[in-house]
Amino acid sequence: MAGDQAPPAATPERYGPLVHRSVRHGAILWIVGVVEFIVGMIVTQVGWTTPYSLQNNYISDLGAVYCGPLDGRYVCSPWHEVFNVSIVLLGILLIVGVILIRTGFPARSSRTIGLGLLVISGFGAIGVGLSPEDVNITVHTVSALLAFAGGGLALIVLGFAMFRDTRWDGFRAFSIFCGLIGLIALVLFVAKTWGPLGVGGMERLIVAPVLLWALVCGIHLVRIPTYAPPGISGSRAQRT
Repeated sequence: MAGDQAPPAATPERYGPLVHRSVRHGAILWIVGVVEFIVGMIVTQVGWTTPYSLQNNYISDLGAVYCGPLDGRYVCSPWHEVFNVSIVLLGILLIVGVILIRTGFPARSSRTIGLGLLVISGFGAIGVGLSPEDVNITVHTVSALLAFAGGGLALIVLGFAMFRDTRWDGFRAFSIFCGLIGLIALVLFVAKTWGPLGVGGMERLIVAPVLLWALVCGIHLVRIPTYAPPGISGSRAQRT
């Protein structure tokens, strides 16, 4: 009939561009966690009595409590407390940051799964610091695997959670790419296919994408304007 028109096609809902203030606070915790962990590793390396090799030494060698031979290599890390405290703090800040940052992603199952995997990764990091490799190798190994696998998988899932969210434009492919790099490196690490990177270099290829992602995304979230829901003192859902 004349005048009849087809209803307009529904367009997918898009989120953004603001974030809650708690998201900014969580992002700051992620940034602090990454920076203090990197500094902790560097400081601990400086304290070694013998040259520490980024290629031939495990990251966990920095946290070894005792000096002596360990699986065919000599390990002596006088400042192991610095490393162990820094990785425990990284795990704590990652977990608390996840709680604060959760509203920075659309409320969907992929957000829940992705952030849940990040929490698992955080607990894995805490376990690594509380159980050094020469004190309890079983707990240490399981914790490391949780940290490695949880972090890589989390980035991939969160990459999909970012769809239709204007706050994450340009970050979806980056997140998935970082997660894939970390997981591929983990598979090669477990298979002892280290290549020219050596065991230390391959292990760092597992960890580096997650640290880079947390740092870059943390800085990004800090720069997004914030709001607070009505009823919160000092705010009327305004940009800050």
